[in-house]
Amino acid sequence: MTISAPPVAPPASAKAGSSNPVRKLWDRLSPLPAGKLLFSLAVGRIAPYTGSIGARVTELRPGYAKVQLRDRRRVRNHLNSIHAIALANLGEVSSGIAIMYALPDEARGILTGLSVDYVKKARGTLTAECACGLPDWSRRAEHELESIIRDESGDVVARVRPRWLIGPRSVS
Repeated sequence: MTISAPPVAPPASAKAGSSNPVRKLWDRLSPLPAGKLLFSLAVGRIAPYTGSIGARVTELRPGYAKVQLRDRRRVRNHLNSIHAIALANLGEVSSGIAIMYALPDEARGILTGLSVDYVKKARGTLTAECACGLPDWSRRAEHELESIIRDESGDVVARVRPRWLIGPRSVS
C-alpha cells in the first residue's frame, strides 16, 4: 500500500505528556538555538548507522520531514559523487522520522524493505523530503512511503521507497 496523502494533523494522543520519543524530542529541541542540530545528533546516537552520514533534520511535522546532507569526502564514492548507500540512508531516515512523528503513542513501525532509483549523480548539498498520510495503525500492515532527494538546483537525484510495517504496540 502506498501512502500518498498530504501530511496529517497530530493524532489525539499527541498531546502534552506524549511518550512518542521522536515527537517528544523534536518538540522540545527544535525551538532552541541549535536545537535541530541537537535533534539530528540524537537521531544519530539512537541509530548509529543512520548517524554515520551526518544528515541534519531541518523540518519535521506529522507526516512530513525534510533532511539535508552536506557533500563531503566521508559520504563520497570512487566516482566523486555521493555514495548510493548514503542516498538510501538519507531517504530512509526522512521517511522514518516523518512517519514516527505522526504515529500515536499506541503504534509502532519498523522498516521491512527499501528500494531506490538513482536518477543522476548526486553532488552538493542534498535535500530529502518525505510527505505521507497517517496509515491505519490499528492493524499490522506494510505501507510504502516515498522520499525524493534533490540536489541544490532542484534536480531529483534519487527516489527512495521504504516499506514500513505499522501496527499497534504489542502488550507485554
